Amino acid sequence: MTGTRGTTAAPQGTTEPRPSLRRDVSGPALLAGLVCVAVSFSGPLVVVLAAAEAGHLDPGQTASWIWAVSIGSGLSCLLLSWWTRTPVIAAWSTPGAALLVTSLGEYPYREAVGAFLVSSVLVALFGVTGLFGRLIRAIPVGIVNAMLAGILFSFGAGIFTSLKAAPVLVLGSFAAFLAARRFVPRYAVPVALLTGGLLAAVTVGLSFEFGAGGPVRPELTVPQFSWAATVGLALPLTIVALASQNAPGLGVMRASGYQPDDRLLIGATGGLSVLLAPFGSPGVNLAAITAAICTSPESHPDPRRRYVAGMSTGVLYILIGSFAGVLVSLFTGLPTALVAVVAGTALLASFQGSLTGATADEHGRDGAVVTFLATASGMTLYGIGSAFWGLLFGVATHLVLQAGRSRRG
Repeated sequence: MTGTRGTTAAPQGTTEPRPSLRRDVSGPALLAGLVCVAVSFSGPLVVVLAAAEAGHLDPGQTASWIWAVSIGSGLSCLLLSWWTRTPVIAAWSTPGAALLVTSLGEYPYREAVGAFLVSSVLVALFGVTGLFGRLIRAIPVGIVNAMLAGILFSFGAGIFTSLKAAPVLVLGSFAAFLAARRFVPRYAVPVALLTGGLLAAVTVGLSFEFGAGGPVRPELTVPQFSWAATVGLALPLTIVALASQNAPGLGVMRASGYQPDDRLLIGATGGLSVLLAPFGSPGVNLAAITAAICTSPESHPDPRRRYVAGMSTGVLYILIGSFAGVLVSLFTGLPTALVAVVAGTALLASFQGSLTGATADEHGRDGAVVTFLATASGMTLYGIGSAFWGLLFGVATHLVLQAGRSRRG
């Protein structure tokens, strides 16, 4: 395909079939969306709740925040995946929420909402002008793959670090995954999830404490602008969104063989963030970790049919945002070990592919290795996560070494 709605190419000499949701929908793609949402709400939501508590938000404001980021993420996934026919995954920024844990309480809530609005406008401008995309496309593909491998490393390792907490659950789920991968590879992750759920029920237990039912009532807050909040909140949130979220998000799609339209994707998510900021959303961005689940062969062998996984993710996000009291409790009630083993097995194929791509180019291998190590370290410097620093150090290494080779040549 070519153009806005085309990000993968049909095999040479063949005619690409007309997209049909009824034909393209598949069980593994739908399950990939479920796993994606389970990962998003089993860990990052805790950071959001901690930030809300640090900012002294009342229950209504907190529910409105969760509603806003869920609806924004859901609409982005659903509409952009359908329009581009690629698995576009959006989410709130976990590093951004972590930033708010330490700084949100320093500003009145209306000023914080004003900072959210300023940050969203800046992100949207970077997207629609194409400046950010031009910078990203200049990065060697091997370094992008190395960054993705570094991001995914902790999830693969998480399968085994969770052994101590729930050995029966983890080993049983992983064994089921391997057996299914040998005989029915398309359903390996569903088998792991089902086996893990059954083992969790009889070992560590499944604890679901459902909250209040009914749809959430979002609260509109009139933003107030101040230089202090703009410098202290808006600018750091913008840097985090671009460096720690959108850059890896585009990188994941590129590493999976897609050619994402950065103007459309970053501009659209930034525009939705502008609309939802008055309801408490600090921003909706492209996702990296969960995007790797939906862009991998596990969601569908045919890359042109993986957009269903993005749409599935979007529908589930919207449901959770609309009925947060019940559904958020459902996802946060899953045992940590179960989420770890399911996420890890779902990302194995993506990790393998990105690691292979990172070392494929001999001339760029040094920069790729530096990128992988820096990203996998999980370092945070100046409030910016390791994915950005991995890219920075890897590109610097690549430029220095390639410049030296050029002079000697």
